[in-house]
Formats: sequence, C-alpha cells, structure tokens
Amino acid sequence: MGGMARQETRTLTSTTVRTPTAPEVRTTAGTGPTRAWRTRLLVLGIVLAALNLRPAITSLGALLEEVRDGLGMSSSVAGLLTSVPPLCFAVFGVTAPRLARRFGAGAVVCAGMAAIGTGLLIRPYVGGTAAFLAATALTLMGIAVSNVLMPVIVKRRFPDRVGSMTGLYSMALALGTASAAAVTVPLTGALGGNWRSGLAVWAALAAVAVLPWLTFARAREPEQERDTRAGAPVRLRITRSRTAWALAVFFGLQATAAYITMGWMAQIFRDSGVPAGKAGLLLAVTMVMGVPLAFVIPRLATRLPHQGPIVLALGVSGLIGYAGLYLAPAEGAWAWAVLLGIANCAFPLALTMVGMRARTGAGVAQLSAFAQSTGYLISIPGPLLVGVLYQHSGGWGLPIALMAALMIPQTAVGILAGRPRTVEDEAAA
Repeated sequence: MGGMARQETRTLTSTTVRTPTAPEVRTTAGTGPTRAWRTRLLVLGIVLAALNLRPAITSLGALLEEVRDGLGMSSSVAGLLTSVPPLCFAVFGVTAPRLARRFGAGAVVCAGMAAIGTGLLIRPYVGGTAAFLAATALTLMGIAVSNVLMPVIVKRRFPDRVGSMTGLYSMALALGTASAAAVTVPLTGALGGNWRSGLAVWAALAAVAVLPWLTFARAREPEQERDTRAGAPVRLRITRSRTAWALAVFFGLQATAAYITMGWMAQIFRDSGVPAGKAGLLLAVTMVMGVPLAFVIPRLATRLPHQGPIVLALGVSGLIGYAGLYLAPAEGAWAWAVLLGIANCAFPLALTMVGMRARTGAGVAQLSAFAQSTGYLISIPGPLLVGVLYQHSGGWGLPIALMAALMIPQTAVGILAGRPRTVEDEAAA
C-alpha cells in the first residue's frame, strides 16, 4: 500500500500536492485534539459519502421489474432510465470544480449528499414516469458533483496518505454498490413488499452522510490551483493526442458495460428463472469484485510499462462471462457474475492510466477531464439500446450479443491507451 501511495503521488499529483495542500490541512484542521477530531470526522464523511455514490443506481436495478410494472413503463423507457446516470455525470460533473471554487468543496459535497437523500426520498412517490426521471436526475446530480470532488478532497487533505485514503474511498464505494444490490429485494420484502418503500429507504443513508459534512460546509476555503504562482501551466491541445482519444473511448466503453450491468443484469437473471433475491445477490457479487481488485489492478498497472496485458485479461473475462450468460444464465450464474465483475474492473485501470499517460499535474487534469467527459457521453446510448433490443426482440440474445461485441473495441482501444506514451509528447500546443 505504501508503494502504491508513493506511485500515485508521483503520477497523479506531481504538481498540486507539492505546496498547496499542507497549508490547507493546517488551517482547516487546527492543532492537537481539535485537529485529530476533525481529521477523524473528515474520514467518516469521506466513507459515508462514498457509500452513497451508487445505491441509487443498483437499488433501482434490483427492483426494475417492479418499477416498470408500477409506473407502466416500457422496456425502451426503462433503457432510457438506465442511461440517465452517465448523462447526468457528464452534464453535472463538469460544474463541480466551478461550484467548489465558489462555495468550497465541503459545502458542495454536503449539498450533494442532501440532493441524493431528497431525490431518493421523493422519486418513488412523485407519480408518473416523467416525475420519476426528474427525481432520479436530482439524485444523480448530487452523485455527479460528489463523484468529481471526493478524490480532490482526498488528495488535498491527505497528501501523505493518498494511496490508503483512495483505497478506503474505493472500497466504501464498491461496498455501497454491492450492498444496495444485495439487500434491496429482501429489505423491500421486510417493508411489506412495496417497491416504493424499498427504494426510498436508501434516503436514510444519505441523510446520515450529510451530518459530518455540515462542519466542513461552514468552513469555506479557496479552491484555486495555487501552484500556478510558479507560472501558467502548459496548455495541451488534447484532441490531437491519439492516446487521449484511445483512453476516452476505453473509459466510455467500460462505463457502458458497467451501467448496462447495474441496470439490466439482475433482470437478465430473473428472466432466466433465477429468484429476485438471488438475482440481487448475483449483481452484488459482480459489484463487490471491485473491492479487492481496486487495490490490486492499479498497483500492478504502475509496475508494467504497457498495460495491454491487463486490458486483455479483463476483456477475455468479459467475453467468457457474456458467453455464459447467453448459453446457461441460470446454471452457471455465480461464475458469470464473478467473471463480469472482473471485467468491470476496467474502471480503476482507466483511472490509473489517466495518471500514467501524462507527466505533469496539469496534463493529468486536462487528460482526466477530456477522458471522463467524453467517455460518459459515449456511454449514454448503450443501456438505452439494450432496452430497445430487449423490447423488440422479446429476449436477451441480441442485447447480450451487443454487450459481448462491445468488449472487442474496448479491449483494442485499451491496449492502445496502455502504450508507454504521454499526452505532452502528442498534444503540446
């Protein structure tokens, strides 16, 4: 873990961690017992926030059939619903840095947790598909801004523990994702079998997450990049870089697979005869694979000059998992869930490659913004297309074939993105 922290500090925060972080830690944390108390409170806030970044999506996936029946929603509209998360992440996520400069990162995250809780509480009861989508968008807006700012807060407040804190944050995110997938169905049963209560109950977790952030919301801080005092950062023409485009497409295709999985995999198992509770557990297994592999894959990736072998291994796992899902979805359900969980770990690999494909902190920031915003836009049509294919074909054969087919270009562009090159060499203005 220490090696990973050192590597992350060298590759991801080579310019921003050097001087601006230490003064902020001192001014916001205080000294002695006060500093220790605030640090522990901040760690708690980070963990609680990370736990809330995916349950809105995976809890809906576990109850998608009940939601469709309750709202009279077609499969195509359900596909649109599963496309909303990446759309909101692309649209609202880009506003997070500006909001943080205006109000402070702590205040924005606190507001994000409040938006998540409010959206989760009202969306099952607003009535009608359009209102359900609007409440979902409110929830996802809160997730989007928190998604962007949480890693920034980790790097700024814990400059000497970036690896361990990022690992804790990633583990909490994966745990929240898997827990919502696993317990939503039995929790709904315990609440009388009402899907509205089963979805709304997750608002309580978001309400708890607001509490520690109230302290940091009151302590506004400047969010400007102070290392620009040493000179303006080099501006890259990022669209000139083949590596940047390869990484953006890789990010987009892995996000497509992830949101299709979160939105539809439980339903695929249920349609093959798997009970609803077991289908939720299978989705949870897929999601929880990200807990250990989020530690292993980045550390392995930084030790290799070319990340292509890891990309290939993840792609092969995905192809085998989809083949099994097509040929014997119920009989080998646990194996397919594990294999698809391994394939979905392309996300931490993509984030690691963002840090490795640029030499400077400014380059990492520009590459990250381009790869993630472009990638999320690329991922929007996938879940919707799955819903359309399912509705018009009457089965899961064509949607699963599409999912498997997308693994091929994902693997190809991932191998290109994994080459030992930097965007500064390709895109200097």
